[in-house]
Amino acid sequence: MVHRMVREFQTRLILAAAGDDGMSTAEYAIGTIAAAAFGAILYTVVTGDSIVNSLTGIIDRALKTAV
Repeated sequence: MVHRMVREFQTRLILAAAGDDGMSTAEYAIGTIAAAAFGAILYTVVTGDSIVNSLTGIIDRALKTAV
């Protein structure tokens, strides 16, 4: 009887340790933070003066060659 109870306890302990309940919530939170950080960096780069000037130059050259 005691052996069966110990075996059942071991089985429940292993199943509890192997379960991944709550892991997806943490993964979603980390992914959301990473996406927001990437968006902030991308926004900073794109709105920088060098990028705006480069894009304006490309558009100006494209319009001048088309005419």
